[in-house]
Amino acid sequence: MATTALRRPGTGQRRLGTFLDHHFKYWALLPTLVFMAVLTLYPVGQLLRLSLSDAEFVKGKLVWSYVGLDHFTTLSHDQVVPDALRNTLLFVAASVIIEGALGLLLAVLVSRVRHFAWFYRSVYMIPLLIPPIAISAMWRLMYDYNYGIINQILIELGVRQPPLWTADPDLALASVVIVDVWHWTSFLFLIMLAGVESLPHELGEAARVDGANEIQVYRHIFLPLLRPTIIVALMLRTILAFKVFDQIFLLTGGGPGTSSEVISLYVYKVFFVQGRMGYGALLALITALIMSVFVVAYQWLNSYVNKTR
Repeated sequence: MATTALRRPGTGQRRLGTFLDHHFKYWALLPTLVFMAVLTLYPVGQLLRLSLSDAEFVKGKLVWSYVGLDHFTTLSHDQVVPDALRNTLLFVAASVIIEGALGLLLAVLVSRVRHFAWFYRSVYMIPLLIPPIAISAMWRLMYDYNYGIINQILIELGVRQPPLWTADPDLALASVVIVDVWHWTSFLFLIMLAGVESLPHELGEAARVDGANEIQVYRHIFLPLLRPTIIVALMLRTILAFKVFDQIFLLTGGGPGTSSEVISLYVYKVFFVQGRMGYGALLALITALIMSVFVVAYQWLNSYVNKTR
């Protein structure tokens, strides 16, 4: 009976198999990277092209006309952009800091609850489940000078002249920050809670046995371990805060004046209301560039924290 000899793979085949085994993770990610690159690079390229052009609809067709760097001259004389950038940075800083602190505090407190923990988690998640348009409409009614529940409570407490929350230039942006904190604190709470519950609590127990109090345990043991989680949560919230639109659009419209104007709302006004699509594209690119700087800074901070742990 004839037998077929099994041939061993040659050196070239073994090397190819070893190469594929070692680099399989990269080859597996390649289709996704190509797909994401197409979806990202093409729109960015079109946006860059539009920022160097003027575009308008003529008889139902979009007509492009190259203008070079003329939009940068317009930008240098635009008095709204500095106010919009300043308000955006103030809004991002205030909302992210307050929401990060509250989210971490609530996560620590809820993680220590032994009974009905599911109830507290459900309650804190409710604001995140409500559509932003409904939240803005609800708070607009609450901020109403004559009939809003907030001013009614202040009047009952003896305040004769309650504030004009969204109509006062000094309070308009702060009023939007309050709404944003109410809405998005639960988002950071959810991420922080996952981080807190993944901590090695036996380290805390050992520290308590050695005489450390709760503040010392969280400050010197748990907080350093939570830094990567905190950085990622703040980075995600910073990106979302930079893109705030619906709340300001419905509550203040960017007013009074430019006291609550943010860059995303101004891009909308330039692009769709004023019809200056080329200039609006330039403002959108500048916004994306600023956001990229923040993302790179967060990534560097995260890498630095991981190296020093």
